[in-house]
Amino acid sequence: MNAKNLIDKLQQNQILSRDELLALLEDRSSQTATYLFACALKTKRRIYGNDVYMRGLIEFTNYCKNDCYYCGIRKSNRNAQRYRLTKEQILACCTTGYDLGFRTFVLQGGEDAYYTDEKIIDIVRSIKSNHPDCAITLSIGEKSPDSYRAYLNAGADRYLLRHETANPEHYAKLHPPSLSLENRKQCLLLLKQSGYQTGCGFMVGAPFQTYDTIIDDLFFIKELEPHMIGIGPFIPHDETPFSNQPAGTLELTLFLLGILRLMLPNVLLPATTALGTVDPQGREKGILAGA
Repeated sequence: MNAKNLIDKLQQNQILSRDELLALLEDRSSQTATYLFACALKTKRRIYGNDVYMRGLIEFTNYCKNDCYYCGIRKSNRNAQRYRLTKEQILACCTTGYDLGFRTFVLQGGEDAYYTDEKIIDIVRSIKSNHPDCAITLSIGEKSPDSYRAYLNAGADRYLLRHETANPEHYAKLHPPSLSLENRKQCLLLLKQSGYQTGCGFMVGAPFQTYDTIIDDLFFIKELEPHMIGIGPFIPHDETPFSNQPAGTLELTLFLLGILRLMLPNVLLPATTALGTVDPQGREKGILAGA
């Protein structure tokens, strides 16, 4: 079966076999990508039209207790300039964003023990009190079931938790032994079962990644059926063990976005121009503006 037929089958069935996905990834070309993007765009427009949903992203802390091997805010990075926003600063960001037209605020940060459940609950409640017509998304890592429920009860609507890779062996190569893929997956399942609009995602071109591990990601995402997916190219950071590893490519990232649109037609994906933009330094743009 040629690539065009595989894409047609994916569009019709919203899934392919492992061998078919492998063939599609291995044999991709500019012509294949053009056809895939056309199908993905048609699917997107059928569901969302030309809508793009803008999110106000507030990076409120870059302290983190974890030591993930790829991350610039890992606790072992002694050269990072650390900061924390106060509650008042966070609320001021929301006020500015609201005046600019934002109606979703994303509180994102490292796993910072300074922000206890009580602090997060107070911040969420205050944002909801000031802007009751706005949605609140949290992206603050792995928490206990009680914590997730408490944030939800306080008014949080959505939760982003990228799984980074769905392959256990690959996960162990990217993270210290204190972190486990099993717990990550359990957190995602719990978030979705609790009533959050849930988001997951993975790095494209991460060290040790193969097409097989990417296919593991695709199958995991299909099984989870999240409301949101965030993927983007791996970008090496100077203060990590992977500083000399090559960056992930825009080409493969866009191709995978096309596949994901056909696999999960209703999911929110990063909004893009021609399915993607990256600035000259390689940083993702528009990652939280989705349709």
